[in-house]
Amino acid sequence: MGENFWNDNQEAGRILKRVSELEEGINRYEGLLESANYMKDLLEMAALEEDQGLYKDTVREVAELQKKFRDFELVVLFSGPHDDRNAILSLHAGAGGTEAQDWVQMLFRMYSRWADDSNYETEILDYLDGDEAGIKSVTFMVKGRYAFGKMKCEEGVHRLIRISPFDSSGRRHTSFASVSVLPEILENVEVSINPEELRIDTYRSGGAGGQHVNKTDSAVRITHLPTGIVVQCQNERSQHANRLSAMKILSARLYEVKEREMQNQMEGLKGDLKDIAWGSQIRTYTMNPFSLVKDHRTNLEVGNVGAVMDGDLDDFIYAYLHLKAGS
Repeated sequence: MGENFWNDNQEAGRILKRVSELEEGINRYEGLLESANYMKDLLEMAALEEDQGLYKDTVREVAELQKKFRDFELVVLFSGPHDDRNAILSLHAGAGGTEAQDWVQMLFRMYSRWADDSNYETEILDYLDGDEAGIKSVTFMVKGRYAFGKMKCEEGVHRLIRISPFDSSGRRHTSFASVSVLPEILENVEVSINPEELRIDTYRSGGAGGQHVNKTDSAVRITHLPTGIVVQCQNERSQHANRLSAMKILSARLYEVKEREMQNQMEGLKGDLKDIAWGSQIRTYTMNPFSLVKDHRTNLEVGNVGAVMDGDLDDFIYAYLHLKAGS
């Protein structure tokens, strides 16, 4: 390293972090390759000795190793500067009334299950119950390395087709919900927020959510006056904690606006924000008259809707990252 390397401590820290990540990737790849060669030897030994027990055990281990290789490939496919960060997800009910609000609750459960299976933590930041059932909107954080890199593949409108449990006539309904995904912004230098440009209001947490919200005047709503962006948080135990969480969401939203403006300047285009309604969906979940989940970006189709709703999303994430990588 040059003698001026430490003149900019922040830049030096970024470089050292990147070097550490590259070294970790090399070590991880070499470890996977070593395991693959070892299992190849075991399979050859099982075939030579006609050992069915060893063969079956090794085949199971190969399946687990295959998943590890795939996870490693996902890391290689990540290209964004914030892909390794925590993700902030916001789910909102669209066209469909109570049906759509129930759909948001189903999606929230799906992402929570996926996070658990991926060894990620979740933290609810804001929660608004539906009028009769379900959830009108929920904002939560998925905590873990590459959470944003994976969850950004879920951003867009999700459509549900099913026989409505809220329709006594048993008719088929179509519902919509939007999923927005932002990275948790850690460094204050990335987004400069002037406190004088904020209006901060406190209010009593509402809704019938019981365990989801607390009934005190601790809820916080922050309005960024120059952009009109409004964020709120009511799920923490204190006003101070809710304010910190709301500022995290605001920082992420402002960073998104900043990046979009830069992209629009480069492309000479205006941002394209889709309505939460027919024709704008990225994925359709059909439960009736047949069982199918189809991603309209990659054309990937999965017939086991129940498994998908239980959090089996990796195939969709994998396919979309490959599409974005052009492979």
